Amino acid sequence: MNSPVTSIKLVLLGEAAVGKSSIVLRFVSNDFSENKEPTIGAAFLTQRVNMGDHTIKFEIWDTAGQERFASLAPMYYRNAQAALVVYDVTKPQSFIKARHWVKELHEQASKDIVIALVGNKLDMIEAGAERKVAREEAENLAQEENLLFFETSAKTGDNVNEVFLGIGQKIPLKTAQNQAQNGGRGSSGLRVNDDSRVDLRSGNQSTSAGGCNC
Repeated sequence: MNSPVTSIKLVLLGEAAVGKSSIVLRFVSNDFSENKEPTIGAAFLTQRVNMGDHTIKFEIWDTAGQERFASLAPMYYRNAQAALVVYDVTKPQSFIKARHWVKELHEQASKDIVIALVGNKLDMIEAGAERKVAREEAENLAQEENLLFFETSAKTGDNVNEVFLGIGQKIPLKTAQNQAQNGGRGSSGLRVNDDSRVDLRSGNQSTSAGGCNC
């Protein structure tokens, strides 16, 4: 018997060159490209994650970070169940931009959207670069704005899968809890089966990212 599948529309937002596409590539293909070309407009990818007896299908919109594409962002985050707001831990300006995206999502996206604040490029600090965005500052923002928070390295893969697992844990629980009040429909509009709850106590969580059981 196939496990129930929940589709989650997820959008990545953030300044150019913070590593949004690299995070997606690491998650979907367990790969990294040092000289990745900038995204034009947006790229679309999918990945399935097995969580206990449930499967989540992430429908990922990776948006371009260049300012000239910023006006297109609402087209991608409209009706999204989740968003990754990414910044570079060595570039304070990218964190300022992340604050802007968090504010915009709260004002214009679905009220139930799950937002993860992601500080990328930890590997650069380990290689000797100076950290310019304090972890405490980002944690404070996440706490104030009710965000999930992670620091990652798309290059090494550190904590990347945990970002998506964290989102996957939160959304099915929310949709399942709202099921009774919404006639079997979650607050995000997804159809939710009776057995779609994620058992966070089981610890049996795995992803199928590029054949990697993470």
